[in-house]
Amino acid sequence: MKSLKVFVVSDSVGETGEQVVKAVIAQFRPNFENTVIRRFPHIENDDHIKNIVEIAKAQDALIVYTLAEEKMRQKIHHSCQQENILSIDLLGPIIQLFQEKIDEPPLEEAGLVHKLDDDYFRKIEAVEFAVKYDDGRDPRGLLLADVVLVGVSRTSKTPLSQYLAHKRYKVANVPLVPEINPPEELFLVDPKKCFGLVISPEKLNIIRKERLIALGLNDDAIYAKQERIKQEIAHFYKVVERIGCSVLDVTNKAVEETANDIIERIEQNK
Repeated sequence: MKSLKVFVVSDSVGETGEQVVKAVIAQFRPNFENTVIRRFPHIENDDHIKNIVEIAKAQDALIVYTLAEEKMRQKIHHSCQQENILSIDLLGPIIQLFQEKIDEPPLEEAGLVHKLDDDYFRKIEAVEFAVKYDDGRDPRGLLLADVVLVGVSRTSKTPLSQYLAHKRYKVANVPLVPEINPPEELFLVDPKKCFGLVISPEKLNIIRKERLIALGLNDDAIYAKQERIKQEIAHFYKVVERIGCSVLDVTNKAVEETANDIIERIEQNK
């Protein structure tokens, strides 16, 4: 059975080059099933290239490279030519094509794809965190969160948590109800990352009535009565005073506006 050695040379982790090589190998099965693929990641200078070319020559290997910087691509190209090593540049021709089309120079920065991937996965992780620790479901999340939100019902805790999650912040929120003691973990949270959300009783009365109607219920329920709302807000202030956290008035404020206020405060406290 035929065998082949392929060196994947990259200024990042080399995953892109390896996936392309595997796609090509698949076109030659079963003859090349025993192909050996060896990655050489994080190549940064001429000495690295020189050593790789020497090893490739000794082992009769092909070289496939994904290098963002043009001078590094030229270096490995000339080195392979001098040693009669078969090689191919996976990024260079495409970069050149794009450059001609959009008339802009490339950044020539290594690992940008993986930076984007890391950012994407951080967002997904934050969104999953917000769902898991929404509405006080698991108080253990309070000590793991980047941001903790507390407030009475219908103060936009959940939509605000999701919005902040899309900004890569892990958010947990806790509803405050007079009849239920807040979890003890809430009072162990750093007050600088905890925010109390309050809304005017009049506005909250309107919101709760609309919510009851949307659910097909009587809008005269205790949940929407002014006396009940004032009782809940009084309880809210007792809790946030004990926590020692900031209080944000979200009356007539968009979620984005409140979120930006929180982000600014969080970043200032870092």
